[in-house]
Amino acid sequence: MHNPASPLPPLARFGELLATGLRDVTHDPEALGSEGFWAVVADFEGGLTCARFDQVGREPVPVPRPGAWRGPARDTWESSLGHGAYTDGVRRIRAAVARGEVYQANLCRVLSAPLPEGPAADVDALTALLARGNPAPYAGTVRLPGHGIGVATASPELFLRRRGPVVESGPIKGTGATEADLLEKDYAENVMIVDLVRNDLGRAAATGSVQVPELCVVEKHPGLVHLVSSVRATLAAGAGWPELFGAAFPPGSVTGAPKSSALRIIRELEPVPRGPYCGAVGWVDADRGTAELAVGIRTFWTEVADDGGVALKFGTGAGITWGSDPEREWRETELKASRLLAIASAGHEASGGTLS
Repeated sequence: MHNPASPLPPLARFGELLATGLRDVTHDPEALGSEGFWAVVADFEGGLTCARFDQVGREPVPVPRPGAWRGPARDTWESSLGHGAYTDGVRRIRAAVARGEVYQANLCRVLSAPLPEGPAADVDALTALLARGNPAPYAGTVRLPGHGIGVATASPELFLRRRGPVVESGPIKGTGATEADLLEKDYAENVMIVDLVRNDLGRAAATGSVQVPELCVVEKHPGLVHLVSSVRATLAAGAGWPELFGAAFPPGSVTGAPKSSALRIIRELEPVPRGPYCGAVGWVDADRGTAELAVGIRTFWTEVADDGGVALKFGTGAGITWGSDPEREWRETELKASRLLAIASAGHEASGGTLS
């Protein structure tokens, strides 16, 4: 729900790139090919918000200020899928794999907690905390109070980087606390999703231009490691943002393969929309023909309720294959969430614990 009464001005921050002076907002991807600098938030379900800003410059991410962010109490987080429902969902996906309906599907849950400051809560202050407690290559803020958008992301995953006609994606598949925790299943899953992303980009690319420069590279992030690959392509003549989104969205790493079957299973098993989680967050500089959009993981967003209260939300999930163990997949969702929830709730490093 929109919150036009918020006193906070619109802004977008991506690393040290800061955009202010909101000019206009549209939901049409065609606009991203026109002039100007745009902040982009795409919901997993397909909703797209593109905000054009007049002033763009570089500024260090602000140092956290005491009291600038009051997060939810640690014990107020609730999950859309509890332990039993989630592990049952893993078993149901394994059964679908056994029937030949799907090779892999992501199963996610959305965590939600009330924000004490309600509409006055500033997601950019949360970004400042995340930048210190959980540094990420695609960290940022999109704050559009009059348009229902409040996002703070610490995403480690590249969805689409564009330099003229050349487009690159960096799918993540495979997560462990250390490199030793990565299983053969993780490597197989990564290769499977790389093939999916190759096919996705190929739908908008010039024939023969799709390449895989890197496959299954281990990347270290705060508290965990990921397997990351790289897929690159050159757009076909006449292909723009509508064609690129149509081919590649939602990101393959957070859906599954085949994508159409995985999306059907996701709709059946997940009780609430994912929203910006597993969508895309980033920027497009139409004047320079450049862009950087992250997959909306490790991402917080706000939602305003009818009563004026505001909830902070966060998503976490795991890719499920025939080789998945339900308890291990549940623990992976906990591993991905615990550090960031602790930062958002208390402004401190994670101290472990479980999520209901």
